[in-house]
Amino acid sequence: MSQTDRFAPAGGTSRTMIIVGSVVVLHVAGLWALQSGLMRKAVELVVPAEVLAEFIAPPAPEVVPPKPPPPPPPPKPQPVVRKAPLPKAIADPKPSPNAPKGVVEPDPAPVTDAPPAPPAPPAPPAPPAPPAPPAPPVIQLPSSNAAYLNNPKPSYPSISRRMGEQGKVVLRVFIDTEGKPQTIEIRQSSGYERLDQQAIESVKRWRFVPGKRNGVPEAMWNIVPINFVLE
Repeated sequence: MSQTDRFAPAGGTSRTMIIVGSVVVLHVAGLWALQSGLMRKAVELVVPAEVLAEFIAPPAPEVVPPKPPPPPPPPKPQPVVRKAPLPKAIADPKPSPNAPKGVVEPDPAPVTDAPPAPPAPPAPPAPPAPPAPPAPPVIQLPSSNAAYLNNPKPSYPSISRRMGEQGKVVLRVFIDTEGKPQTIEIRQSSGYERLDQQAIESVKRWRFVPGKRNGVPEAMWNIVPINFVLE
């Protein structure tokens, strides 16, 4: 036996198996295609059902019209009050010259004058105006600055000058009607007794223009300042 004959049956068997496998595959493919096509058609043939619903509104309640209000009662008739006629004054009929004979005309009603109104009471007299307040008095204070008085300046004490004492003295002076100082008081001290006494001694020799009230000389107090300043 040759080598070709030895291997011949084996080659025929494999060819047969290939043909059978191909037929099986074709059948399987056909079945699959058939099934897939039917399923697709079944899916395509499914029509979604539409849900039809209708809202049925409940019947509206019956509206009963309101009853008309009862008509108002007719007004009660009020009694009519008749006034009795006033009695007319009966006067003696006098024939009118123009009236025909046999016809008597009544006299016209007598006209009575209304009583005069009482006179108005007289108005009370106006109260007298209060007297005007007196004008304030015009006061002129005494003065020591008149040139004709020739009042000398206070002299500076030599001891105070050497010690460097200085300050301001304010004096309160009572001046009579002739312009003479009567009382001298220290209202503000300079701080140094020598300067205060020198100011008092100097003002005692001064003369003043007396103070006046409404042009009349009058004794009054006056303030006199004295300054002690080293130059």
